[in-house]
Amino acid sequence: MTTTSRSNGISSPRPIKRVAAAMAAAGALTFAWYASSVGAQTTAPRPVKVLIISMFVAEAQPWIDKLALGQAITVPGLSPAYPQVHCNADDVCQVTTDMGKANAAASISALVYSGQFDLSQTYFLVAGIAGVDPEQGTTGTAAWSRYLVDWDLSWEIDARERPAGWNTGFLGINTKTPGEKPPLDYGSEVFQLNEALLQKALALSTNATLTDSPTAQAYRAQYAVAPGNQPPRVTQCDAMTGNTWFHGDLLGQRARAWHKLMTDNKGTYCMTAQEDNATYKALQRGAEAGLLDLQRVAVLRTASNFDRPHPGQTAAESLKANSGGFGPSTANLVVAGQPLVTDIVTKWASWKNGVPATP
Repeated sequence: MTTTSRSNGISSPRPIKRVAAAMAAAGALTFAWYASSVGAQTTAPRPVKVLIISMFVAEAQPWIDKLALGQAITVPGLSPAYPQVHCNADDVCQVTTDMGKANAAASISALVYSGQFDLSQTYFLVAGIAGVDPEQGTTGTAAWSRYLVDWDLSWEIDARERPAGWNTGFLGINTKTPGEKPPLDYGSEVFQLNEALLQKALALSTNATLTDSPTAQAYRAQYAVAPGNQPPRVTQCDAMTGNTWFHGDLLGQRARAWHKLMTDNKGTYCMTAQEDNATYKALQRGAEAGLLDLQRVAVLRTASNFDRPHPGQTAAESLKANSGGFGPSTANLVVAGQPLVTDIVTKWASWKNGVPATP
């Protein structure tokens, strides 16, 4: 069997066997290069007891400073803005994924499959800032999630064109009305975290003295509802993941309703986020590959701003306002999250085989 090649416009026969031989040789060279590169990595994977997952520098730096994460390990495939994982002698490490779903999934996948870390017994702490529903928290509030719900995976009709009787233009994919729960065809619409780890994290941090600021105190006093107008505290309520920064009373109402729908009325929306479902999905793939334990994932969000205006304020004014929550929120990631990290590290014999039972 032959094919033809053209030289000076004239067809001439070329045996298929020669083409196949050339392809085989190229494949052999590629394999040899891969094998040599893998073989060159003689260092055993670094063990990690806790991996803290941040999304940008203001979330990362408090951990790096507080835990003296002085060992920098470059990992191919991480964000060019944050190319290194930072670790300390206690086997606590921190990675910054960069912001948004795509960056989160890409960075976590790069780390998991790098072969540079032993994640088989690692606890993962996703720790980032968020917007907060004033009926569930206030600026500086630290919330541990039970459920992660994706805001973006839905159909949308412009609200000005919605059918009569609909209270929103959003509805689940492959549903007929906004109140109908969609089939979970994407596999990333909603996740439930390990309850035992959640309860441990909550118990260890519940009495933490959270950071606050005079600006945050004055701003939150304008809200008519508690706990929005109260000092920050550690609590349990859930994150909503979306690349779009939604804001205002009406979209806030949609967030509450969508979260209830997707969790069968078991979850409580309180925190906006951009990355959590994507981060969790990347970790889930790693668990399916046998590289990590998905029951060791905790998600902590601290509030830097409100998700809607206070009385007498428009949504646009609220979106641009300085609520005074940014500084307290980044500080409170460590204040609320460190008790869990410390307990895992100092009592590793109790934690290494799984979440220890509560006495």
